Amino acid sequence: MAELIALYVCGAVALFAAARTLIEPDPYRKLPYLNVLNFAIAGLIVLVLQHPLSIAAAAAYFVGSTLEANAIASARAGVTRDD
Repeated sequence: MAELIALYVCGAVALFAAARTLIEPDPYRKLPYLNVLNFAIAGLIVLVLQHPLSIAAAAAYFVGSTLEANAIASARAGVTRDD
């Protein structure tokens, strides 16, 4: 029962973050919601996949998505500094 509650909470957080990411017009304000979405998806991977390697898969997804979000943020920050 507790696993289902955790699964539903992670799913609700993921849906909220996805909706806010799509609705938010400012690209800089989208990035925190994108990171929350990455946290939620990593949590869902661990909760849905009942395998010992699911933690490694979630960690790999989270590290990759965090590096991607940081690359986007630093690229956008570099563009605004040059202007």
